[in-house]
Amino acid sequence: MSSASARSESKWLPKLVSSLRDYSAQKFTQDLAAGVTVGLVALPLAMAFGISSGVAPQAGIYTAVVAGFLISALGGSTVQIGGPTGAFVVIVAGIVAKSGIAGLAVVTMMAGAMLVVMGATGLGSAVRFIPRPVTIGFTNGIALLIASTEIKDFFGLTTPPVPSEFLPRLGVLAENFASANGMAIAVGAFSLAVVIFLPRWTKKVPGSIVALVICTAAGVLFHLQIETIGSKFGGLPSGFPHFALPDLTHVKITPLIPAAFTVAMLAAIESLLSAVVADSMSGDRHNSNVELIAQGIANICSPMFGGIPATGAIARTATNVRSGAKTPVAGMVHALTLLLILLVAAPVAKFIPLATLAAVLFVVAYNMGEWREIPVILRLSKTDISVWAATFALTVLADLTVAVEVGMALAALLYIHRISETTSVTPVTEDYLRAGYAHVLQDKQLPPYVMILRIHGPFLFGTTEKLAEATRDLTKFPPVLALRLRNMTALDATGLHAIAVLAKRLRQSGRTLLLCGARDQPHQLISESILADEIGRENILPHVDAALARAKEVYEDFGGVGREIADDLSHAPV
Repeated sequence: MSSASARSESKWLPKLVSSLRDYSAQKFTQDLAAGVTVGLVALPLAMAFGISSGVAPQAGIYTAVVAGFLISALGGSTVQIGGPTGAFVVIVAGIVAKSGIAGLAVVTMMAGAMLVVMGATGLGSAVRFIPRPVTIGFTNGIALLIASTEIKDFFGLTTPPVPSEFLPRLGVLAENFASANGMAIAVGAFSLAVVIFLPRWTKKVPGSIVALVICTAAGVLFHLQIETIGSKFGGLPSGFPHFALPDLTHVKITPLIPAAFTVAMLAAIESLLSAVVADSMSGDRHNSNVELIAQGIANICSPMFGGIPATGAIARTATNVRSGAKTPVAGMVHALTLLLILLVAAPVAKFIPLATLAAVLFVVAYNMGEWREIPVILRLSKTDISVWAATFALTVLADLTVAVEVGMALAALLYIHRISETTSVTPVTEDYLRAGYAHVLQDKQLPPYVMILRIHGPFLFGTTEKLAEATRDLTKFPPVLALRLRNMTALDATGLHAIAVLAKRLRQSGRTLLLCGARDQPHQLISESILADEIGRENILPHVDAALARAKEVYEDFGGVGREIADDLSHAPV
């Protein structure tokens, strides 16, 4: 077999295959510990996501077992953890309310098929064409919706059926708030405090598990009058998830296609975002197309075992990495840990208070909401703010499908507008020529402590991956990296975020980022953003001459790793 054909075949292989080639007992021990830890973290989340999605709590666990195992075994990320996530809660609840469990099964399987097609046709990289204001907008909206669905259980309210729409839901909850159960509030508040504050003392034991054990034990010992999984659902069935093909007799498929597309897009976006997070934490590089195929297969299989949609879970993936995971075996162990709990401890689950699960989801909603990004968005242009605001409002007040569609349409119009602004027709004058001398690179001597990267063309959503790719291995870079923006014709929020991520990575590695030569639109956006303060306004220069002078100042102040890097590079063979 030729090397070219071997590379062609290897690009479709799951990460598990390459990981097992040099597998060892030491790696298995680390994977085992990480997998068990993540399995315990996933237990309350899986049940809570199932309940909030309008299905039984075991549906969430079945999803984590079946889909979680398949995503790890077949995926393109070494340490990705798959399962039910908060992103699906609102849309799944809406599908169940309109089309029932059978309709949800059809939507999930269709979404799975779409994901397989996206991965097989190489569209895994196309997900990056969703601009950051749209992503932040619907993430904010989903987080707010999740929190609103947990108010009833957290406060122990007695209400008529709660509407799935946001404003009517709040109306019903407000009308019945007088029915709040003081004991449920106490249990919920205690659980919330444990989940928030325990990690500040120790990260070895998940706060959600501690809250679950303490509150469940207290409910049994003191006969607390609060609603539990048993009182609402009758408990968890023990044993293996049962295989059964969904009954599609009375399901109309065509009306469900938009929902399936939304589920597929959400699964693709969140799984690849999670994989990027895993790459940054583990130093690995995921295969986006293989990952999407695995996500698709997992979503096709999940409903056959009573599960719901699944995708990559960012928080659980981060926990997996921090717990020492080395290969996809850790993710498979996580799924088997949950299966073992189903087989052994399912009868105990009926005593778990719903207020505790609501507290866990409050924390999930806060963490996934990316609320710190809102001030960043509000310092951007009015057009970026309008895209974010429209996506956020429609996510909360309409539905996710409409929000994504409108957000993408607005973003496309914004893209066209920004590209049109990059075109100019101006005369070449003596002043223009003189002003350009400071930007010219050909007559400059680059010292070994600085490297210049240039961005040529519009740096908008869909193009930012090129910067991440060019700077993937920071060990090859000297103490100072200067981004030459003279030929960067346009910049948006996604491009701004990409530069901010690079600045943070460089700072963590002991290096400094300089920006130089930005034109009017990029310069104004950078100057008015938080990025200017994070980089340091003294590191935003008008041209290359000023950047080289600043690089010399930075280098002369350098100590430790920075100077060592420069010395190594200065003595390296050319």
